Amino acid sequence: MRAAALLPVLLLAAQTAMAQQAQEANGAPKQNWFDDPFFQVSTGLAACATPEGPFYTAEERRIQTHSRLERGTSCWLAGKCTDSNAYRYDKPLAPKVRAALLAVPGVRSGSVWVMVQRRWVYLQGCVPNAALAKKLERAARAVPDVETVVPDLMIGTRGKPPYPVAGR
Repeated sequence: MRAAALLPVLLLAAQTAMAQQAQEANGAPKQNWFDDPFFQVSTGLAACATPEGPFYTAEERRIQTHSRLERGTSCWLAGKCTDSNAYRYDKPLAPKVRAALLAVPGVRSGSVWVMVQRRWVYLQGCVPNAALAKKLERAARAVPDVETVVPDLMIGTRGKPPYPVAGR
């Protein structure tokens, strides 16, 4: 009985994924629909793959809208946020994160981008060594109101980046 009830959900998920792939294959334009902060703090490794950032097709935006509302409100309901929407912290938080990262010695030797979503800071790009990656992560975590830091940094510029890449 459970398998039969699960089938329509799986079919819908498969249809959604196929529609999304078809739309992206047709070059559907992507944009920062939610106006999430996304910026680069350094450009020291020119061969570093540029992260995709918070850019979505119209279909991806539609899919994300519900979960973003739910995640933003759950922070407030759990007593972790004074604002009823965790995403409202992002714009005032972004310049503080930028300043903290720019103060890290050696940051300019890497190519680092930052995306901020619901008090989560995503560090993406390339750094010359693991020590710098750890310093950047610690600096971002130390900023008040940052809930989580996701260190998607790769050492050097060779290999597959641990983050979605622009233009793919």
